[in-house]
Amino acid sequence: MSFAATDATAVGRSRWTRLIPVAIVVYIISFMDRTNIGFAFDNMGKSLHVTLTDTGLAGGIFFIGYLALQFPGGHLAEHWSAKKFVGIMILVWGVFAILTGLVQNYAELLIVRFFLGVAEGGIWPAILVLISHWFPARERARAYAFWIMNIAIASIITAPLSGWILSWGNWRWLFIIEGAFPFLVAAPLWFWLAADTPRSASWCTPEERDYIERALVEDAAGAPEKGSYRDVLRNAVVWKLVVVYFLIQLGFYGLTLWLPHEIKHMIGGGYLTVGWVTAIPYGLALVGLWLNGHLADRTGRYRVHVFISVIIAAVALVLSVSVGTVAALSIAFLSIAMMGALAYDGPFWASASRVVPIALAGGAMGLINALGNLGGFAGPYLGGWLQDHSGGSFLTTSIVLAVALALAGIVMLWVGRDGDKPRAQPAEGAQSRRRPAASEASGRVGSRLGMPASKH
Repeated sequence: MSFAATDATAVGRSRWTRLIPVAIVVYIISFMDRTNIGFAFDNMGKSLHVTLTDTGLAGGIFFIGYLALQFPGGHLAEHWSAKKFVGIMILVWGVFAILTGLVQNYAELLIVRFFLGVAEGGIWPAILVLISHWFPARERARAYAFWIMNIAIASIITAPLSGWILSWGNWRWLFIIEGAFPFLVAAPLWFWLAADTPRSASWCTPEERDYIERALVEDAAGAPEKGSYRDVLRNAVVWKLVVVYFLIQLGFYGLTLWLPHEIKHMIGGGYLTVGWVTAIPYGLALVGLWLNGHLADRTGRYRVHVFISVIIAAVALVLSVSVGTVAALSIAFLSIAMMGALAYDGPFWASASRVVPIALAGGAMGLINALGNLGGFAGPYLGGWLQDHSGGSFLTTSIVLAVALALAGIVMLWVGRDGDKPRAQPAEGAQSRRRPAASEASGRVGSRLGMPASKH
């Protein structure tokens, strides 16, 4: 029996109790500073004298800057230091988050939001590199699953907090106060608890360090040679996955950033109430993330679970607006829509890890993550433009976002059955020639998301 197959709990769990929580906290604050602009849309637009289209552009331009450090961030984390790189980026994004509350005109707002995206763009791939240095392949998928829940948790925290700040302050105070969190919370915790490797962490016991290092050596021994970027660009399946991810991000961020605006117009009342109500859909999304991932692992039909989740989101999103003045019913449908728009995540990356050749995984997943996130630019901007040209109604916007989500599900089915887990184990000889099981493959891929091809 290999060393990696031994009981991991017997050697300690500090990698789970220290490293994963601090990574979650850092990304919660990062996501907060990225999406809190949705609460500022109304007052900020009036203060800067801009249209809904303009405010949507300000929300989405973040994702243009987000592209800049996707590949360099992973490279620097792998070949220099994930701890130092992320630590520096925390401080830089904190500066731009606070500057968002100090802008005097629309042009300054666009510039600051763009560079906020640049600063935050390297965090995701760098933390994934860090996880790959601490978690063997057999644990990495679970580590990634715990960490990805930060998106829903961040929104549950951001919504009531932002509503509370706006209940007594203005949109400038919103950015300044929440922009201080990187300095007051994220940076101190990160520099205290994060470590590039088990050997550089004083809190990691010798037994746990030895387990991790030996398991990683075993993983590396069975890893295939990496493919080139040219191979990645020529792979048709990779481009299908880029399209799927782009359309889902378009729908998700179009809904996420305009959700507080729509809820305020739906229920009226103060921002404190809006904040608490906005948190409801994300609470349901947290359940959906776990449930859909669990069921997808049981059935192995990853593509179908992506399809079902985004179709549910598409239908519920349109229904949320179609029911008219029945606020409780609208919020219920919005909650279901948000659940579907997030629950796709685990099955999507599990499917991608199977259908993309392992040798191309690093570059392929980086390309999918980088280009797919451009949907985060298109969604908010398109949502604002459609509202400006439909008299402020959210119905047209909801239909367009729903169509994007539905198309994503259809394209996902087109990816092919290789994206699902085999229904039966092949014979021993054939099994050795197949790619690893989904959990192991997704673990390996998880260490490469948003990264350039690296030495694993």
